[in-house]
Amino acid sequence: MSAIATLRLVSRPVAFKLPKLVSSYSFTNAARLYSTSKFPPHTVITMPALSPTMTQGNIIKWHKAVGDVLSPGESIAEVETDKAAMDFEFQEDGYMAKILVGDGSNDILVGTPVAVYVEEKDDVSAFADFTAADAGSAPAAAPAAEEEKEAPKSADPTPESASAPPKTQSKTPAPTGGRIFASPLAKSIALENGIPLKEIKGTGPNGRISAKDVEAYKAKAPKAEAPKTTTTTAAASTSIDIPLTNMRKVISKRLLSSKQSAPDYIVSSTISVSKLLKLRQSLNAQSNGRFKLSINDLLIKAIAKACEKVPDVNAYYLESEGVIRQFSNVDVSVAVATPTGLITPIVKDAHTKGLETISKEIKDLGKRAKENKLKPEEFQGGTITISNMGMNPAVSLFTSILNPPQSAILAIGTVDKKAVPDKANPNGFVFDDVMTITGTFDHRTIDGAVGGEYMKALKTIVENPLEMLL
Repeated sequence: MSAIATLRLVSRPVAFKLPKLVSSYSFTNAARLYSTSKFPPHTVITMPALSPTMTQGNIIKWHKAVGDVLSPGESIAEVETDKAAMDFEFQEDGYMAKILVGDGSNDILVGTPVAVYVEEKDDVSAFADFTAADAGSAPAAAPAAEEEKEAPKSADPTPESASAPPKTQSKTPAPTGGRIFASPLAKSIALENGIPLKEIKGTGPNGRISAKDVEAYKAKAPKAEAPKTTTTTAAASTSIDIPLTNMRKVISKRLLSSKQSAPDYIVSSTISVSKLLKLRQSLNAQSNGRFKLSINDLLIKAIAKACEKVPDVNAYYLESEGVIRQFSNVDVSVAVATPTGLITPIVKDAHTKGLETISKEIKDLGKRAKENKLKPEEFQGGTITISNMGMNPAVSLFTSILNPPQSAILAIGTVDKKAVPDKANPNGFVFDDVMTITGTFDHRTIDGAVGGEYMKALKTIVENPLEMLL
């Protein structure tokens, strides 16, 4: 009797755990269970999507080898996504039978087979000659251009052909030309210190550059060898090429899409913050060291309270669903600059929280954002965004790009002194502390009059800050 091959799709719960102090992120990973005349029953593990924006990822290092026991909750590999490096925490019992994509492999499409496991140890040896082709077709995708080695044909990530095997990193000691492979932390350190990654020899798998490699290069390099400034002589000019990280690619794609698709408009308001500053000073003085409020903490609360007064602003524009989704809860996304790019951790239900709670949450979120330790649910979502550059005294006013599908973002400038009329003063004027807040609104969701009403409500709350305590 000829053997009959059977195939069925199964959903296997898998979790990715953020490194160190961050708890695991659960999701369902599609895997294929096979039993054929050529191979015993086995399950193909595929590259999962860890966020709505993730289309591909990198395998930094496998923690399991062929033949190793797999137990629920153990990390089998370290994977780099568009936001962070995570531990691939598997949730099944079995044995690693085959690794299809090696250490240091990059740009692996979501759904691509990366490994195989079996439930019986005696079956492992049968997979010595197993290949990606035996794992079945790669995920279906639209025709696409080659990625970034030449000028891209599309702004969107472009999957490979369904018949093409998954990409694997060359086994050479280090990359020669083209892309430079480095960990997110290594890229951050190099960027901060102006160190060209192409001059560093990586000691990691397949020549991957680690943070230790960058620190070692930094320690050995003489100060005189620091990157030179461009001179007037073209032949003597120098430059460095900084490889695009996955996070930078996502930022570029989302913000370009926002500028191209959203008909936004700008409304600015010069607002007195004298009473706000006095309230902050008074509350900090009475805190007995329990907290230290910043201007940003108070503005987050003010923005949330203004959303209660003008709820039309606290909404998503969802064209694909044919709706404008208005929220009763106000989750304020707070733009935080990190070495690898901008990220927006969220203060959830800011309209109901006290200033002390908001202050503690934003300090914790900001710290972990810069350490690349945020959980996905802590930066995905939000109903309105604040971007504050007021700590830079050179920035009096600026505008921000909408964070889709949100419909509003508030840009905060620095505090300036401004002369305002005062008949009671002998000079006829006094100097007041003011700041310019600029709102960017999506006209598809928020008409101009509504945007103006929101700015009016925000101005009233900031200039009379006791209102936010009610």
